[in-house]
Amino acid sequence: MFDAYAHDADRYWNDDHPVLELIRARQAASSAPGSRVDGFKLGLAVEGGGMRGVTSAAMLVALDDLGLRGVFDAVYSTSSGSINAAYFLSGDDCWYPLTIYFDDLCTRKFVNMRNMFNNRPMLNLDYAFDEVLEVIKPLDFEKVLKSPAEFHVTISLVDSLTAINPHEFESREDLKSALKASCWMPVAVPGTGMFRGERALDGGVLTAHPHLLALEDGCTHVLSLSTKPLKAPPVRLTPGRRWSVAYLERIQKGLGKAYAASQFQYRSQRKQLQRWMTDPSPGPQVLDLAPLPWMKEVGNQTRDRDALIEAARHAHAVMAAAIQGIPVSELRDGSFRSVPRIVTVRTADGKRIS
Repeated sequence: MFDAYAHDADRYWNDDHPVLELIRARQAASSAPGSRVDGFKLGLAVEGGGMRGVTSAAMLVALDDLGLRGVFDAVYSTSSGSINAAYFLSGDDCWYPLTIYFDDLCTRKFVNMRNMFNNRPMLNLDYAFDEVLEVIKPLDFEKVLKSPAEFHVTISLVDSLTAINPHEFESREDLKSALKASCWMPVAVPGTGMFRGERALDGGVLTAHPHLLALEDGCTHVLSLSTKPLKAPPVRLTPGRRWSVAYLERIQKGLGKAYAASQFQYRSQRKQLQRWMTDPSPGPQVLDLAPLPWMKEVGNQTRDRDALIEAARHAHAVMAAAIQGIPVSELRDGSFRSVPRIVTVRTADGKRIS
């Protein structure tokens, strides 16, 4: 019987996978959104997961380092992956916002587990959105709105039990509202957020992974950035997820059950994703890159700076290796690896100026 999680000689993906071949061909042709001639639609799916989003953020840095920002036609994102994707699409240096995870978010200003006992947010979204994104390391919302690639932000609507992924935003405030709603992680942030007058939660509640949206939207090829290591997910819901199911049911009847169904569906889907890495399907092509099995998974509410930096290094190296055709064995033995970049910046009144 084929085991999608058993790999021979560190073969986790094909070096000539159709998604990789399309990315390389577009880079060689200096192809840009709106002027494609290859007839394909290439989507970039960016998963988040609270602090675990440092993984997809580092993968985006690797894509930026390799000059691949312009090869994608549309970006599909959820949770903290939406923030990562927004910085990526803004056109600024991705290394600087990556430091948000280990400079600005791994403090009690953002993560405070003690608050679980007094019904206060364990994740302070107001700090993240009103201080970090606006003042400390400003996100250029206007550049994101003008991006030539479509930007889809996944949101779970509570009362209708539906998932939406808007990509046409009326203003910077509309975009900011979508990003905040997509990051409204159940339990960690009490209650619900709001998007265009409707109660909303983290996009991952009803859409387990944004690559599904890319396929629904007609992408012929999808580069999927996952934040959990490439290994079999739990057969049953973990105690934490069972608590989330009960919590969501209290918010809206049927929401917890819909969340559980989404998680179970994705379990089988991810196994198929791993099969497609080395045995591409005849239909839409999906390459799902993620930390490799021996790489430690980051918790969605971790404040361990060393763990966050290590996760970023690993994820950056995985993406760089896949794009450049570097053998996975070199990642395992450390002969190919990513190291932190140290640069200087000058700020004035909290605004970055160089």
